[in-house]
Amino acid sequence: MNLLSGVSDFFGLDIGTTAIRLVQLSGAGPAKSLVKYAYIPIDANLSQSDSKVDQQKLAQSISELITQARMNTKNVTVGIPSQRVFTTVVDIDTVPKNELAKTIHYQADSLIPTPLNESKLDWALIGPSPKDKTKSEIILSSIPNNFVEQRLDILEGIGLNVIAFEPNSLALTRSIVPSDNTQPLMVLDVSSRNTDLVITMNGMPRLTRSIPTGGQSIVRTAAQNLNIDETQAEQFVFKFGLNKDKLEGQVYHAIIGAIDLLTVEIDKSIKFFQARYVDIKLDHMIVTGSAAILPGFPLYLANKFGMNVEIGNAWRNVAYNNDRQNELAAVSNQFSVAVGLAERTE
Repeated sequence: MNLLSGVSDFFGLDIGTTAIRLVQLSGAGPAKSLVKYAYIPIDANLSQSDSKVDQQKLAQSISELITQARMNTKNVTVGIPSQRVFTTVVDIDTVPKNELAKTIHYQADSLIPTPLNESKLDWALIGPSPKDKTKSEIILSSIPNNFVEQRLDILEGIGLNVIAFEPNSLALTRSIVPSDNTQPLMVLDVSSRNTDLVITMNGMPRLTRSIPTGGQSIVRTAAQNLNIDETQAEQFVFKFGLNKDKLEGQVYHAIIGAIDLLTVEIDKSIKFFQARYVDIKLDHMIVTGSAAILPGFPLYLANKFGMNVEIGNAWRNVAYNNDRQNELAAVSNQFSVAVGLAERTE
């Protein structure tokens, strides 16, 4: 859903699991200027709940955030959690462009998990298939109507004008990946309940996944294995992480099982990508979310997969005063989606 054409004054809204975040930018060109950013913590169950009471609480929290931030526009682009979006890259018979939409719509029913009449469908032509030059490669996404309509009701109910919905994975890559990047690159965003994995190439996602392992499951594993409460476990996990020389490696050994559940899924994704794009080497990863602040984790990934791993900078394409550099760097790992939504241009 996109009504962005002609609208220049809007903000990006990321309704996350543990917080709601917004970012407003201004100007045109490759580096827009930061107008404001803000966040408000929420109960971890609110954003995932379908109950009317929780939906009202969510609306109240969004409204409170907008008031605190003193927003001067009601126009908003909204992220959709990756768990709610089905995305796949498929090959279809090459047809004239004017027949492409009809062909995709005809085939989509057998490709997406929800009935076509209960889904919002979006697609983009990538180019010739790497597997069969007589076919075209398409990225196809679907979102259940009821989720989009539910979000729309909440946001319109507090006076906002939704001009676009976008999967979090697309917003994430827009803010994190350099705009001139042409090489294959993996983005890994470990949030509270899940991990978003996107492999992108030439500005287009080629593989997107939502892996049901996040910071919360790592902390819970630590709490169980160290026999401590989750608050203390969280402090230990994000202070010592995967450093084997800290606390005699107790934290490392307590969480490595949960970490390996995640790396197994990363490995599957790499192999799937390499099987499709045989002559292309994937050797670069950008991490954000908990992955960026868990001590030793980026290095662990680099050694595990033989990749160049860097910490993502959500503000890489955003202009701001130099005296705010430390302040913004401290929250960069939390604002990748919100910044990407604010950077959207079409």
